[in-house]
Formats: sequence, structure tokens, C-alpha cells
Amino acid sequence: MPNSIRDVLEPEVKDLGGFEARRLLPHSTRQMVGPFIFFDHIGPASFSAGQGMDVRPHPHINLATVTYLFEGALLHRDSLEVVQEIHPGAVN
Repeated sequence: MPNSIRDVLEPEVKDLGGFEARRLLPHSTRQMVGPFIFFDHIGPASFSAGQGMDVRPHPHINLATVTYLFEGALLHRDSLEVVQEIHPGAVN
């Protein structure tokens, strides 16, 4: 049955340095789904101009990240000094 539901996962709340994420993957019963190793849901959250999330350095060795926003905007900086503003509907 290729279209059957195999697992129903409940996210675990994680402190990511000044904000919380509901982390679905990795999970104690499932480490990944397809290519996805981490799956987090953050927000909704509001920050004053010039303020925002203080995400501690965390290298992503041999994996790519995908960021998708439902609303608002996010300025993303990575360890390669790439800076990109992300808007709803865009994929980073």
C-alpha cells in the first residue's frame, strides 16, 4: 500500500537560542523521511525592526537546508557568508 500512513509523529519542542521550534524530525521512531533529516516548524513570531532570531552557529555538513515562509520575511546568513532575504512562497 504505497499511499498508506506509516507513522503519526508528534513534534518535540526545542530551544534554539531565544526562540522555540517544534521539531518533527529526527524522531525517536523515524530518523528521516525521504531526503529530510530535520523538519522544524517555527513561529508564528514577531520581532522588532533590527531584532530577530539569534541562531547559534551550527554547521550543516553534507546536507542542504530548505526554508519556507508562510508570511513575513527572514534574512538568512550562512557560514559561507551568503545572505538572502526569504519571502513567503520562496524556497531557500
